[in-house]
Amino acid sequence: MQNEDQRNIVIAVVLSAVILFGWTFAQEYFFPPSPEQIAAREAAQQQAQNQTPVGSEGNIPDLPGGTDNLLNRIQGLPRDEALANSKRITIDTPTVSGSISLVGGRVDDLVLKNYQETIEDDSPNVVLLSPAGTQNPYYADFGWLSNDRSLSLPNNKTIWETTNTNLTPDTPVTLTWNNGQGLSFKRTLKIDDGYMINIKQNVENSSGQPVEITPYSRVSRTGTPETLGYYILHEGPIGVLGGSLTEVDYSDLQEDKEIKIPSTGGWIGITDKYWLTALIPDQNKEINSRFFYNGKNGPDRYQTDYFYNVETVEPGQNLEFDSNLFAGAKEVPLIDAYNEKLGIQDLDLAVDFGWFYYITKPFFYALHWLTSIIGNVGLSIMALTVFIKMILFPLANKSYVSMAKMRKLQPKIVLLKEKFGEDRQKLNQEMMTLYKQEKVNPMAGCLPIVVQIPIFFSLYKVLFVTLEMRQAPFYGWIHDLSVPDPTSLFNVFGLMPWGIPEADTMIAFLNIGIWPVLMGISMFLQQQLNPQPADPIQAKVFLFMPLFFTFLLGTFPAGLVIYWTWNNLLSLLQQAVIMKKAGVSLGRTPAPSKS
Repeated sequence: MQNEDQRNIVIAVVLSAVILFGWTFAQEYFFPPSPEQIAAREAAQQQAQNQTPVGSEGNIPDLPGGTDNLLNRIQGLPRDEALANSKRITIDTPTVSGSISLVGGRVDDLVLKNYQETIEDDSPNVVLLSPAGTQNPYYADFGWLSNDRSLSLPNNKTIWETTNTNLTPDTPVTLTWNNGQGLSFKRTLKIDDGYMINIKQNVENSSGQPVEITPYSRVSRTGTPETLGYYILHEGPIGVLGGSLTEVDYSDLQEDKEIKIPSTGGWIGITDKYWLTALIPDQNKEINSRFFYNGKNGPDRYQTDYFYNVETVEPGQNLEFDSNLFAGAKEVPLIDAYNEKLGIQDLDLAVDFGWFYYITKPFFYALHWLTSIIGNVGLSIMALTVFIKMILFPLANKSYVSMAKMRKLQPKIVLLKEKFGEDRQKLNQEMMTLYKQEKVNPMAGCLPIVVQIPIFFSLYKVLFVTLEMRQAPFYGWIHDLSVPDPTSLFNVFGLMPWGIPEADTMIAFLNIGIWPVLMGISMFLQQQLNPQPADPIQAKVFLFMPLFFTFLLGTFPAGLVIYWTWNNLLSLLQQAVIMKKAGVSLGRTPAPSKS
């Protein structure tokens, strides 16, 4: 029975390690989509392909993307030079700066005022959108579609007119264009203090003939951006369509070429780890949305777009459509405010809170609230750890009491094993009798580990995916809690004059910082209070675990390692107090006498 109990504990520890850390390094083929997810996606694509828009004699013409040769070419112009190639409307808000090109009317120049690329003082601000002609164009634009090929519609060469050249939260901008065939187009843009741009598109028909027409919106990105490649974080095309979240990897879209999904409301766009560009249609209207890839005759180009159903504009009438564009930082409180204010369907899912959403998001808000009071994210993590320990105190206390009793029984357990030798059945019976007499549950000690799994993973997600943790400093050498401890075992934590090895070298594993070492020490000390396995092999495995976790956690965000170290110290204190009350020695249990 003793071996079985020890084996169960080993299995629990190993499974915990796999769950805690396997998410980071697992590739997607370990977690293929379920048959239900595959069937739902195929059904949605088939429905979209078979759907005929209302009021149309046939399927709506393809959206721009497949034949837009100008935008498929990388010219590599300097950003300033590309921006100077067209007349522009200036964008200026408390959060963003940039411009809109009057040629094509694209939103193609956006810089985030409150975020820098690095923590250096002279670091440039994050550039989100860039115009055609630069190395990697990334922009949003809007237009109209019609089955009537003879109808002149606004396109990427259209020169719009305006009486206002400054778009601010207090000054909207209206663009106008007449096609010379009796259709007048008007586009009004409003921007708020955050990252939302409202776009109203209007067409007036004075041609004397009814016109079938529909507006579209699209986000286009040229070049495949570098991604972290972690399974726990999605970067790429994304949307909430048909009532569910759809995430498409760049590599998958390269294979599928095109994914069509009909929806009512929702949103669609492209996400980076911390930034998002998303098209948000009228939440009460049906749309035909699409993820699209084009790599022919040029660089990789990705596009997300949607159009409404076709409507007829009678002579003398006008047609107006309302939509929004989110382009900016994925600030959770702001996104939640947009969800509520604009009634957007699950825009907060753009932040990848993962499977433990209902734990991860409350953790985020708890840290956010604590940081507003304490003023330091690292201290907030420690305070949150104390609160979690208080909530879990009854369960942890019961487990540590059981572990203390198990440790007290160690000499008797070893004697039973020596007495009954290879008689496994008799040994198990005697072990069960001993446990019942002493009222000990040998598996109770595993409960804290099991409970810690979703908590650890949820906190890891908060530190890894939320913008509020980016570049958040702690104390000393920790200037960014969202990245690993920058110190290194290789140069004795900066005491030696040589640099640290590159990430792709064979000795890169020596890039272990001070905090992971402290975590390993705290884990080793806590391990000394646990019941020691009688089996020498199992004892060596347990002895190796702190070293294994030290090197493994060396690649994790410093904030997570600080949490784990602080949690170990609190557990160590709690366990020591319980053992002292139970009359159990804090040192290693001495080997029992065979007499």
